[in-house]
Amino acid sequence: MILSEQEKAAHLAAFKNMSPSKKLEHVFTYYKLPIFLILLACMVLGSVIHRSLTHKQPLLHLALVNVSVSDDTEKLLTSDFLTYADADPKKNEVYLYQNLYLSENADTLNHEYAYASKMKVTGAISAKQMDLVLMNREGYDIFSNNGYLLDLSESLSRYDGEFSTAMEQLLTENKVVISDNSLEVMLGVADEEQIITESVQNAINVSALPIFKTAAFDGDVYLGIIANSERTDTALQYIGYLFSS
Repeated sequence: MILSEQEKAAHLAAFKNMSPSKKLEHVFTYYKLPIFLILLACMVLGSVIHRSLTHKQPLLHLALVNVSVSDDTEKLLTSDFLTYADADPKKNEVYLYQNLYLSENADTLNHEYAYASKMKVTGAISAKQMDLVLMNREGYDIFSNNGYLLDLSESLSRYDGEFSTAMEQLLTENKVVISDNSLEVMLGVADEEQIITESVQNAINVSALPIFKTAAFDGDVYLGIIANSERTDTALQYIGYLFSS
C-alpha cells in the first residue's frame, strides 16, 4: 500500500512521540525480516572475509602412516620447514595427515580404523593432496605394492643439494606390483594366479637422521614421495631440509 505524503508525515510524527521501548517494539514488529536478512548477510560476508584472510595455502601435504610424533617433532616437520623454505607461515602451511593406520592383517578391533584410513589415503592421492609419506615398514610395503611411490633413483639424481650423496646412500628398494590377476582367478576367468612385480628404489630410510633422534620410533621409518604429486620439487627440498636439520 502506497501512503500519501500526509499519511507518511503522520506516521513519522507518531513514531517520534513514542517512548524508546515502543519505538524498538515498532521497528521489530514491522522490520524484523529485513533486519534479519541484513544481519545474516553481514555474518556470511564476515565469515567469507575471515576465511580469506586466515586461509593458508598448503606448501606440502605430509602423511604419517603407522607412526606418531611428539609436538616438538611435529613442529620440526611443519612450521620449521616453512622457515627453511622462506615461506610466510601466515599464508602457508605443511598440511599434516595424522593417525593413519594401514595394515593387511588388521584385527577385528582395528579393521574399521584401517579401512577408514585406506579410504582417506586413496582419496587424498586421487585428489593430488598428498605429497610425502612418513611410514613404518608395513606402511611402506603397502604404499610400494600399490604403486603409490615415486621412483627416487631418478629424482634424486636431479637434486643438486649438498646432501644428495647421503640421500642416495639411504635409498631403499621395495616391490611394486606390475600386474596381478588374482581378481580374475577369484572370478573364475583365469586358472592360475600370476603376480608380476619389480623392485624400485622408492623411499629413503630416515630413521637415523638427527631430526628423528628423539622420536622413539618402533623400528625403521621411511620417507617417500607420492608418484602423482604436483609438488615434487618442493618435496625434494623438504627431504634436503630433513638431512640438513
